[in-house]
Amino acid sequence: MIPKYTIEYRTQPHKHAPVKHHSTDDPVACEAFIQELLENRMPIVRIGHEGVELSRAEFDRMIKNAGMMLVSKKICACLEIKPEEERFRFGFAA
Repeated sequence: MIPKYTIEYRTQPHKHAPVKHHSTDDPVACEAFIQELLENRMPIVRIGHEGVELSRAEFDRMIKNAGMMLVSKKICACLEIKPEEERFRFGFAA
């Protein structure tokens, strides 16, 4: 069975570094994993959905959502506020 989402990434910034794979059937878990990759500055090579590479718009939407989750998490930690307050004040919480 093909997993719903597959993320190809590198653990090093070099183009010749081996590509690793992470698969999940949960779109929220997929975005959470992308958030971790962004936070750790790991190059994202490809995101696939049911074996097909995402279109540029879909890829960008997933990256944007993960980025917004990351920003929200950092704001909440730095200001010691809850996600609800962060969303009301800054609008990043998903």
